[in-house]
Amino acid sequence: MSALVSQDTVVQPPAAPTFTEAMKLWAKIGLLSFGGPAGQIALMHKELVEERRWIGEQRFLHALNYCMLLPGPEAQQLAIYIGWLLHRTIGGLVAGILFVVPGALVMLVLSSLYVLYGDVPLVEALFFGVKAAVLAIVIQAVIRIGRRALKNRVMVSIAVSAFIAIYALNVPFPLIILLAGLTGWLGNRIAPALFSGSAHGKDDVADIKGAVDLMFERGELAHLRPTKWHAPRTIAIWLPIWFGPVLLIWWLTGSASVWTEIGRFFSLMAIVTFGGAYAVLAYVAQAAVQSFGWLAPGEMVDGLGLAETTPGPLILVLQFVGFIAAFRHAGSLDPLLAGSLGALLTLWVTFTPCFFWIFLGAPYIEALRGNKALSAALGAITAAVVGVIMNLALWFALHVIFREVHALGLGMNVPVFSSIDWRAALLSCATMIAVLKLKIGMLPTLAGSALAGVLLLAASG
Repeated sequence: MSALVSQDTVVQPPAAPTFTEAMKLWAKIGLLSFGGPAGQIALMHKELVEERRWIGEQRFLHALNYCMLLPGPEAQQLAIYIGWLLHRTIGGLVAGILFVVPGALVMLVLSSLYVLYGDVPLVEALFFGVKAAVLAIVIQAVIRIGRRALKNRVMVSIAVSAFIAIYALNVPFPLIILLAGLTGWLGNRIAPALFSGSAHGKDDVADIKGAVDLMFERGELAHLRPTKWHAPRTIAIWLPIWFGPVLLIWWLTGSASVWTEIGRFFSLMAIVTFGGAYAVLAYVAQAAVQSFGWLAPGEMVDGLGLAETTPGPLILVLQFVGFIAAFRHAGSLDPLLAGSLGALLTLWVTFTPCFFWIFLGAPYIEALRGNKALSAALGAITAAVVGVIMNLALWFALHVIFREVHALGLGMNVPVFSSIDWRAALLSCATMIAVLKLKIGMLPTLAGSALAGVLLLAASG
């Protein structure tokens, strides 16, 4: 009888949120979005799909698949997309800005403390512990994304191929993503059973409709339908917003200034860096350390450790890179002021394109819901991203556990085994047990690892 009553219970349709209600929720998400893209997407799913039912499951996954295809932080782009669905352009702007601002402010403070006190023995010991925790968190990201994306042997082979291509053959990351997408598109034609389904492993999710879906059915969301003037108008507005400050800085400071290099380099990253923060970090680390000489290898790991402790997207580590680069090439400016301006410029060219991609493509993506070829391409790209993140995990392991690495042909690095730091190896194993086996949260692991680093270095002299 109780089962019958449960089945006959009428579920009230979800009410569309007001703009104020949505703004409060986006602020909450911005303040609580720890744990990297996986944690941030899970938080948005819990708040938007499960608890408030503002958006249905299938539309949420469709939006997420599109954001996974884009360069830049997919979690922030997903927030922009859903904000746009609910309240047009202003909704997307508010959602995207509130997703980033809290973490950016915290990151600015932490970057300043890092350059002022980073060479103090206590601070060095803290970061020694943080690096070990970051390695465990990156490995956890490989496992999490791999469980969703690697649904069969074909997807596993795509991931392995991507790893070999970027680690051993030094194939450019954008080319890897392009080839993976093409593989998925062709695979859908040849063997659709192996390439079909969501890129996130939820093939049989019930399509519980949310407020957005009901509003669409009632014809209240006209902005979801692309018009012939949509693309030209969006390009005419957002390209000047994106590139205007970069061109102004180039005109004021010259092509060789650190400001122009920051604007040019991170604008390029905004175009070619697919797969989120973990996927892009290996490429950015190589350029920032080897090409520009802005940071040392260990400092890149420190930056990711800082980004892991702040809310917001992990791509905020680029803000740290921009801050350090400008701080060390301040010229006549006060170094802290120069670093702050470098961080602001990096934020601008990193996150402004996210709004452009969503506002330009979202209406067309809404029109392509259910397209199997697109879903297959997205699934293959996500599998390739797993291989790229495996490369990042290896890069971190080499620079955390070993004091020296040896470069082979095509840029492939191997460790000098005699340079192993037993303290770093021990702490890395402990943090991986804490994260992977004991399921201890990210913040407690970071705090515990930092404290353990202090005690371990003190005990070993």
